[in-house]
Amino acid sequence: MNNSRGVEFLAGFLLGGIVGAAVALLLAPQSGEETREQIRERGIELYNRGEEFSNEAMQRAQKMASEGQERTRLAVEEQKAKLQEAIDAGKQAASQRRNDLMGKFDAEKAPTPKPNS
Repeated sequence: MNNSRGVEFLAGFLLGGIVGAAVALLLAPQSGEETREQIRERGIELYNRGEEFSNEAMQRAQKMASEGQERTRLAVEEQKAKLQEAIDAGKQAASQRRNDLMGKFDAEKAPTPKPNS
């Protein structure tokens, strides 16, 4: 959303600049040759500004994408660590339960001492 507003602003800015420059030059008291030269120069200037803005926008977009990838990578690593902790806790609980059951089984299996008669 924010990106599309920036593109719309850029397009409006460039179009407004071109129209404004053309109107100003056409209404200025000078020869046709001078007017055409000024229009050409303003067009080149606006084109260069547009290129600069486009390059800056591209660099910002690449930076944001890179930062997004880094945040995603960190989130994945964090989730993997939490999952591994849960797996380890499950293994430990299963091992403890196994030991408890084996101890109970061994206690029931052991011969009971006979009373002396």
